[in-house]
Amino acid sequence: MVTRPESVGLSSARLETMDRFIKEKYLDTGKLPNALTLIWRKGETAHLGVQGFADVERKKPLADDTIFRIYSMTKPITSVAFMMLVEQGLVALDDPVHRFIPEWKTLGVYNGGFLETFQTKRPNRPMLIVDLLRHTSGLTYGFQQRTNVDAAYRKFKIGEIEKFGTLDYMVEKLAKLPLEFSPGEAWNYSVSTDIVGYLVGKISGMKFEDYLRTKIFEPLKMHETDFSVPAKENDRFAALYAVTPQGRVLYDDPTKSHYLQPPSLVSGGGGLVSTVHDYLRFCRMLINGGELDGTRILSPKTIQLMTMNHLPGGKDLTQLSMSLFSEANYAGIGFGLGFSVTLDQAKALIPGSTGDFSWGGAASTYFWIDPKEELIAIFMTQLMPSTHYPVRREFRTLVYSAFTKAN
Repeated sequence: MVTRPESVGLSSARLETMDRFIKEKYLDTGKLPNALTLIWRKGETAHLGVQGFADVERKKPLADDTIFRIYSMTKPITSVAFMMLVEQGLVALDDPVHRFIPEWKTLGVYNGGFLETFQTKRPNRPMLIVDLLRHTSGLTYGFQQRTNVDAAYRKFKIGEIEKFGTLDYMVEKLAKLPLEFSPGEAWNYSVSTDIVGYLVGKISGMKFEDYLRTKIFEPLKMHETDFSVPAKENDRFAALYAVTPQGRVLYDDPTKSHYLQPPSLVSGGGGLVSTVHDYLRFCRMLINGGELDGTRILSPKTIQLMTMNHLPGGKDLTQLSMSLFSEANYAGIGFGLGFSVTLDQAKALIPGSTGDFSWGGAASTYFWIDPKEELIAIFMTQLMPSTHYPVRREFRTLVYSAFTKAN
């Protein structure tokens, strides 16, 4: 149910302007296939905008129950799953990773050479669990195309969730490759959260996907979030598009997608599909201090810990990042345990509140949570890459421009 925006301090007229802006700039021009915008404030859904086609070729309209590939918006869910194990005393954030992956104890740091002739040096300290959660582990993504190390990732197809491998294969191959840097000394977007998912399975004694289903999805009634799309729901699955020099093209046909079958690589870094209403339930649990509708997932103090800046020295991403890609801006932005965190709005040049936290996915999906303003905003579409258009920044600006009352 959508409440009257004015009752929670938002302007109906300005929210209509937001929908019109997105339609005229992105849908009418063919830049985006669709746009689903949801704004929740002060305990109410104040806006739900549904525009465009879930499948342009088949002229299938977008619906509020359309199933989307959320890619890296999987990462916060995986991080929450891991922190549940921390709360049980089964693992600590300062544990060395090699406590659970012994073959990683001798990982070296890249010091020259190519795949067959890598030269390494000893890291200044072991990789810790916290390094995985905040992307200071020294791991990388092959698509960064920045170094000889990520070239090796591409050769072994490490982390290519749509094509190859298993979590066991990833862990085995990474044991043979150098780190990009000594853990804790830089920030680099990476397969770290996939390893967090692997550890959830290893430490809990359950399959990672079963852990998510029984400990998070079922308790939160997120019944349409999974690593594949059930056959009975195929007609609700959106098409995925990509921007190329020739324009927008169909990248993943929903009638032929690999998401129609359970994956071999169960990726905690980017493998889930979900709906906007399911993801809202996850966000409501977070903004409510780890509890939703009487079901507690984490304690308020754990949520508070996860949404602090954990970058060493209190730095922001401009000071610590060596990554060529991120789902967030850099200036004035820190990183917690699974989320980016706003440290300085003036440096970030975005509206919001100090301490709001967010993340996005490769298909241009995005969410943020502003606890001070009791606000959750979610943007869903299906276009890669996520950095091609500034729609996330524009969406954020338009949401805050609709405020008539602020806390």
